[in-house]
Amino acid sequence: MPKIKTSKKRQDDEEFIDSALRPVSWNDYIGQEKIKKALALILAAAKKRKESADHLLFYGPAGLGKTTLANLAAKEMGANLKTATGTALQKLGDLAAVLSNLENGDVLFIDEAHRIPRAIEEILYPAMEARKLCLMVGKGLASRIVSIDLPAFTLIAATTRPSLLSNPLRSRFGGIFHFDYYDSGEIETIIKRSANLMGLNMDSGAVLALAKASRFTPRTANRLLKRARDFSEVNNLETIDAEVIKKILKFFEVDELGLETYERDLLKAIISKFHNRPVGINVLTSFLGEEKGTIEEIYEPYLMKIGFLQRTPHGRIATQEAYNHLGLN
Repeated sequence: MPKIKTSKKRQDDEEFIDSALRPVSWNDYIGQEKIKKALALILAAAKKRKESADHLLFYGPAGLGKTTLANLAAKEMGANLKTATGTALQKLGDLAAVLSNLENGDVLFIDEAHRIPRAIEEILYPAMEARKLCLMVGKGLASRIVSIDLPAFTLIAATTRPSLLSNPLRSRFGGIFHFDYYDSGEIETIIKRSANLMGLNMDSGAVLALAKASRFTPRTANRLLKRARDFSEVNNLETIDAEVIKKILKFFEVDELGLETYERDLLKAIISKFHNRPVGINVLTSFLGEEKGTIEEIYEPYLMKIGFLQRTPHGRIATQEAYNHLGLN
């Protein structure tokens, strides 16, 4: 496997390293096996019919490979990939410009699709179903709808908040795929692959310790691995062992399970400030000074995954496992 080759200038370029670590082929992509098998079938059938594949929706927590798999799907189809984000599609003209620039067979990837306003989202309905871009021109009695033909294309939308997509939009996707957290073995494999690409020598203890703190998430694993790379270079280390990983985690205030300061603060607030009585999301946002979306999309999914937080009809409560981990018994 070729190593990452960088100039001194690019060596510090996080985006360049992220790109170099990203899988470049279907076989390089580790994990999400059920999704890969289903996608392989859909894409192979479309290629055989010489058609664009059905529109696809990817949803799940951040950092689990939705964008990467969209890139690989386009590559598998031999299609050009056009990208956009929901935050950049806030006006009718924004989406119209993206759709009108599509060419036959293109794959359009929209990340954070839940951030598209409902009124703008409706422009996608005829585009997805009938390959039509329908625009209202003129005002008042002189207004009329202009319909513009679009080329055959495949929309792949990704979201961490599928419940915020309208039912009419969700129903227009031919394939809806849930990206789940990775298991420990898959994360270890990803760490070994990335370490090899970066030319790092890690012993088995270091791999295990890093995997444990990676939140079952490839993006987190690679982020922590880059910090291990920094530490080893600054300290002229030939081998990274478990003790090195422990020092790195402590330096960046990440504990052995990957919890960061803000997540520990959230749990401590529920346990100590609110005496572990159910706490509503609005109370938490006010107390922590965080946005609702940040708590629901970033903090809570992993805390629930590891059994430290429960959502009840009355609010959030911490579990006994959280008490034990924080030493608050």
